[in-house]
Amino acid sequence: MENKKIGFTIGKFAPLHKGHQLLIETGIKEMDEFYIVIYDTDITNIKIEKRAKWLETLYPQTNIIYAYNSPKQYGLDKESVRIQMEYLSERIKNIPVTHFYSSELYGKEVAKYLNIENRIVDIEKIKVPIDATTIRKDLESNRKYLEDIVYFDLLEEVRRVPNDI
Repeated sequence: MENKKIGFTIGKFAPLHKGHQLLIETGIKEMDEFYIVIYDTDITNIKIEKRAKWLETLYPQTNIIYAYNSPKQYGLDKESVRIQMEYLSERIKNIPVTHFYSSELYGKEVAKYLNIENRIVDIEKIKVPIDATTIRKDLESNRKYLEDIVYFDLLEEVRRVPNDI
């Protein structure tokens, strides 16, 4: 019997957009099981639970892992990678993952550290030319990259935050 293929990805999904969805849908198609590790963050007021709800609603066949109190040190330098990998390893320690999915350069480091296959999806952002920072800067112009459930939650959040006078 062939070994089970278990993939995962990580992210803040702040907000979840079509680029993330391409990555997740690729993983779902290629793997027997797929996990999504969602990190807390202070770059958005949208709580981790709401961002996880988007993922659970759109991808009920996946397994969501909450990554609370995640390290704030990022980068590809040796110390940042060590800090991030120790944290991530703790989140997935009981899951026999075989593949890591990302659209970022850090995917190579994650796969190497965990001794699993690195699966890069649209790293040049050709199929889906968007990133979350761009969406946060201009929600309306980038509406086409968001599912309705995400867009309407973001609109609600914008309305809730008072304007500077």
